[in-house]
Amino acid sequence: MIRMLASRLAGMVLVLFLVTLFTYVIFFVLSPDPAVQICGKNCTPERIDQIRASLGLDLPFWTQFFTYVGGLFAGRTFEVAGAEIVCQAPCLGYSFQTSQLVGDMIVQRLPISATIAAGAGILWLLGGVAAGVLSAVNEGRFLDRFLAGLTLGSMSIPNYVLALALQFVLVVALGWLPFPQAVPFADDPAQWFLNFLMPWIVLAATYAAVYTRLTRANVIDTLQENFVRTARAKGLRPSLVWRRHALRPALTPIVTLFGMDIAALLGGAVITETVFGMNGVGKLTADSITSNDQPVIMAVTLLSAFFVIVGNLVVDMLYTAIDPRVRTGARV
Repeated sequence: MIRMLASRLAGMVLVLFLVTLFTYVIFFVLSPDPAVQICGKNCTPERIDQIRASLGLDLPFWTQFFTYVGGLFAGRTFEVAGAEIVCQAPCLGYSFQTSQLVGDMIVQRLPISATIAAGAGILWLLGGVAAGVLSAVNEGRFLDRFLAGLTLGSMSIPNYVLALALQFVLVVALGWLPFPQAVPFADDPAQWFLNFLMPWIVLAATYAAVYTRLTRANVIDTLQENFVRTARAKGLRPSLVWRRHALRPALTPIVTLFGMDIAALLGGAVITETVFGMNGVGKLTADSITSNDQPVIMAVTLLSAFFVIVGNLVVDMLYTAIDPRVRTGARV
């Protein structure tokens, strides 16, 4: 286990390095000159050269790249209007368009994105797995066909359409929910729940449909395995066969998919946050793309990659606890 963990960690470092290099090339070499973006339209070539020199953009590419990587581990200093801005490690850069450290911008908005991602993840995981098990138990019956139609509809409706429809029905027409705002949990737990409920539903709808179909297929396939037939032949209770012998192995692909999905969502649910006006990392990403704020875009990309890689590592560690076949294969 220790050897596997060390190997995975080494792989994480390598992947993050390659992602950093790739994104740096995209955003700082192939994209428009940041100095021109900062200086504006009415700017002389001399002023642009001064800005490029102050940003270190006149240095060789590898010098710029390793300066950026060094800032992630040791921090760095930016010169802005003759003043020095100290960026503590991990330094994700400085946004000259907003005059803020990128790390501070992300930290301010990350709690909102984390709340939306965590709530939606719990909702779609519990709902999708439960609906998938019910479909598998009632294979070919009315409930199975009804859930199949419901999942097809959920997968077909775009997030922004569902968000606008829910706002009109639940907020405008019925008045059951307030228009979503970032209410702190400590201030009013009830209002916090009501304000985040619609973003959770919108973000979870498509994922829940996918999880329902995947769980149904996995459970039905697992029930055909020899070890399940043996458990039934031994006279075990059907509930015990389902819970211990059929459901746990069938959940292994679900854990893999959930680890990938929830990790990616922490990088920001762009459409959901933008439609509801929630100032999370997703909306920050959308605004940065619109204004071509390259340091922010790159930082969010690296953050998303980090969460995905860590999510994969956690999933691998959970395999042995969920599926007995993985433990058996590891010993062999």
